[in-house]
Amino acid sequence: MPLTELSATSRLTVFPLDKLTVAYTTQSSDKRDLGDIGLVTVVHEDGDELGYDGDELWQLALDLGGRTTGGDQARWILTQASRARMVSAYTDLPDATWTAYIRRRFALDALFANHDVLMTGRIELTTRANSTLSL
Repeated sequence: MPLTELSATSRLTVFPLDKLTVAYTTQSSDKRDLGDIGLVTVVHEDGDELGYDGDELWQLALDLGGRTTGGDQARWILTQASRARMVSAYTDLPDATWTAYIRRRFALDALFANHDVLMTGRIELTTRANSTLSL
């Protein structure tokens, strides 16, 4: 998939996953605002020279989750994100402004965690004053 850029203001759940800082939000495929697209991204922080692009999430699904197929890996990623949001133990940003750079879009074979699609990539968070948010 070619790099796709998305920008929005929405609720973000930010949480640690292995050595990564991950952000989770939802998007909708139509005007009903059902949140049927799960957006799980690696947070880009100032000074980050590693160049994360979201493929790290898929690798974690293989290494930590033992998942070998794309569908199983996508469900593992969505499970980690949904769990972080449900337990509210991590950072919940109700009105975060962000720009995501999507590298991978995966259509699930059935609805999972209220999502038909998982998109992964890298995200940059900004505050309302457009300064970089430090996590």
